[in-house]
Amino acid sequence: MGGRQRDLGAQAALAKRNAQLPEGSPAAVQAGETILDALSRNPLFVAAALPQVVFPPLFNRYAGGEAFGLHVDNSIRQSRDGSVRIRSDLSATLFLTEPEAYDGGELVVEDTFGTHEVKLPAGDMILYPASSLHRVTPVTRGARVSSFFWIQSLVREVAKRDLLFQIDLAIQQLSGRVGADAPELISLTGGYHNLLRMWAEV
Repeated sequence: MGGRQRDLGAQAALAKRNAQLPEGSPAAVQAGETILDALSRNPLFVAAALPQVVFPPLFNRYAGGEAFGLHVDNSIRQSRDGSVRIRSDLSATLFLTEPEAYDGGELVVEDTFGTHEVKLPAGDMILYPASSLHRVTPVTRGARVSSFFWIQSLVREVAKRDLLFQIDLAIQQLSGRVGADAPELISLTGGYHNLLRMWAEV
């Protein structure tokens, strides 16, 4: 597999105009490990993604009109050194610049429910299906710095993963109201784990 295809695919490579921290550089590895450690301790991320493998985070910067045209991420992602190879079920963008520091730079995701523009505070992250068409609008003032990466989920199908997420959220909300030992909550938790047991690929 050629380097260009492995990185972005021919279509995405043509659409890409930004600066990127070299994959595997000491700065990228150190910052990526910090992100992965934080994600492993974030219950909302774990509930939403059900991560099996998280691709080592990458980092990019948009400025001076740079943008990323409409594209779909590769279905298979492989690190340059070949140590990580995943099926990309989910894409993630972690914003590292406050939105008032730059103009433009919205992440635009197109799916069956319409077009969504996303520009979040520094430290906030969006997860979306890697199969979605998406782009980054031109940055016309300042600079937009972010981390981006992909997740192979324990549950491959979007609809099943979304259903499990909704059930998990309901369990978390109910546990604070009725107590963790309520029979109804125990039954709901059992149903969640039985569904996960049927659908998980491990």
